[in-house]
Amino acid sequence: MSIQTNEEHQKGVAFRSGLFASTFGMGEIAYVMGLLHDRGKEQKEWQKYIRGITGYDKEYAHVKQGPNHAYVGASIAQKQYPQLAPLIAQPIAGHHRGLYDYCDYIEETKGVIPEDVSLDEPVPCALPKLSNLRKQDLHHVVRMLFSCLVDADSLDAEAFMNSEQSELRGCHTSVEKLLWKLEEHLQILRAQSANSEVNHIRNYVQEQCVKASKGEVGFYSLTVPTGGGKTLASVLWALHHAVKNNLQRIIIAIPYTSIIVQTAATLKGLFGEENVLEHHSNVNPEDIDNWELRERMQLATENWDYPIIVTTNVQFFESLFSNKRSDCRKLHNIIKSVVILDEVQTLPLGFFKPIVHSLDTLERVFGTSILFTTASQPILSGRIEGSNPMAGFDALPNVHEIIPINAQLHDKLRRVKLEFMEGAKSYDEIANEVSEHPRVLCIVNTRKDAKELYDRLPDDGIRLHLSRMMCPAHVSDTIQRIKEALKDKGDKPIRVIATQLIEAGVDIDFPVVFRQEAGLDSILQAAGRCNREGKRGICVTYVFSLGKEHPLPCGFISQTNNARLNMGKDFDWFSPEAMKSYFRQLHSRTASFDTAQMQEMLYKPECEFEEAANHFHLIDDQTTSVIINWRGSMNIYQQLMSQGPSYPLMKKMAQYSVSIRKRDFQLLKEAGAIEEPFENIYAITNPNFYKEDTGLTLNNQWLEETFII
Repeated sequence: MSIQTNEEHQKGVAFRSGLFASTFGMGEIAYVMGLLHDRGKEQKEWQKYIRGITGYDKEYAHVKQGPNHAYVGASIAQKQYPQLAPLIAQPIAGHHRGLYDYCDYIEETKGVIPEDVSLDEPVPCALPKLSNLRKQDLHHVVRMLFSCLVDADSLDAEAFMNSEQSELRGCHTSVEKLLWKLEEHLQILRAQSANSEVNHIRNYVQEQCVKASKGEVGFYSLTVPTGGGKTLASVLWALHHAVKNNLQRIIIAIPYTSIIVQTAATLKGLFGEENVLEHHSNVNPEDIDNWELRERMQLATENWDYPIIVTTNVQFFESLFSNKRSDCRKLHNIIKSVVILDEVQTLPLGFFKPIVHSLDTLERVFGTSILFTTASQPILSGRIEGSNPMAGFDALPNVHEIIPINAQLHDKLRRVKLEFMEGAKSYDEIANEVSEHPRVLCIVNTRKDAKELYDRLPDDGIRLHLSRMMCPAHVSDTIQRIKEALKDKGDKPIRVIATQLIEAGVDIDFPVVFRQEAGLDSILQAAGRCNREGKRGICVTYVFSLGKEHPLPCGFISQTNNARLNMGKDFDWFSPEAMKSYFRQLHSRTASFDTAQMQEMLYKPECEFEEAANHFHLIDDQTTSVIINWRGSMNIYQQLMSQGPSYPLMKKMAQYSVSIRKRDFQLLKEAGAIEEPFENIYAITNPNFYKEDTGLTLNNQWLEETFII
């Protein structure tokens, strides 16, 4: 049996950790962290445990647990490096269980350094010269050092314990070669494209991206209307910019899984699946046939050591505010990278301040360039003013817009006009209006409104419903049916009622769109599904109110709608000026841009890492996921019942699950409709509760009969 001594491991971790942190000027600190992190394993009792658990010494096989060791290295760091203790000791103390809240960290490191642990002479380590650090930066600096340590720890252990797996990491294509591939593809695309106004605009956008990519590391914005080729243009800018500034990878964060899947598929087709990591909850690694590629991608989800990463806003930002080892391990690979934030207007205003400050830290302290891309650019620089003086904060210092304002792309790509219907309408009135059009999409704000309107449509031609009462597999199937139906040149009616899930990232094209009243950004997203290809001249998107029967609920949706209404009517709704006015109105209605009070927990030396992580959730998910009975879902469910929960099976089951509100969950549970085969895994196996057209139903004869009994 080969042996790695504790000293060898600590030196290996020190080397890797120091190398990672040298990218932001803290290599010496991270090197010391590596040397000290496992010093507590020198304890005789811990050595007995490790010898017994590994089978190296059967005399100690009965020792099932070793003493706490993480606090020892942290205590030594406090003793030997008092000025650097917050930077060195906190990551060491939490390198297994996660970063502590400050008081818990102090309590944890009060323990006496065991006598059987050596106290070597401290390695020289100086406080780095970081004159531009601000109070909101410190928690990110500690997290980055923590990231360097835990990734180095895992990689060194893997290299010794599983060398074959370790060798699967790295060896990726350089950004220079990826840029060459993209340039070659675009050259072919231009040669094959028609000589149209839209293609001229797409070429212009790409030219401006190449021109702007020569700038220094900083903040950039690409504001391009629907149809302007924003996705490829943003990646073209990112690769050129990375090559020019010696940046290591491209990270694309997107709010919607529909856009992620579409974007990742495009990029994999361009650069090869071996260069694009798709990291979100709907990805099932088992779908990848090639064993080696599947293993590489699974390993890369741990630390994002890949040339291009496509992920969610939730994954990206919640990792930046996490205290957990598994979440933070990848953070150091964001350093000196290019981050593309797509549909940036969707960032939640309740977390706007800590998000903007974290982006500022990434750029200013860690040398990361940020590109904001959208057709509806929010206000990101200067002073952000809320509904009271205490809410305001200074955002980013300067964001460079790639497309000159005089280009007027919104005008050149104009293909839709908005018409605002007068007065509050009923379900019947809107259903009648929609039914007058043979090919029409109607988008509403809630699942209830979608079901009510769908039930009122005439059952002629193709009538389809889309909402999150349908499982992801059902949604994907329905979207595909819509696309196929729209290709049919016949006169069969195609009418679709949907919630907002269809507004972004779904490449469909209707001649007429109806949109329930909402914020201007949502209305413009809906308009992007109307005359998308621009082949019908100017088409119409109608904006309506359902106020007669279902007024907008209080909360964010009403806040956004009121912001739009207060703008007046004399606007070119698609212009950048309209978006600025809208977001100023929206900000002026916002009481706090830091509702979870991240500033109070993190903008100080005594950081509350765990408390902050527990409160930083971009999506306030008050729902419960339930497996449903649709098509082949019960076959997978039977595998789950016989084999027990596993990662691959739960990934497959996620495609046949619906998230429902707590009160609806309780209603179904009391009726006996919900099974719980394993702890916190729920299912509705009765097919009467899931309809082929509208998905999970809460109102049916079976449920009523249950209550009668």
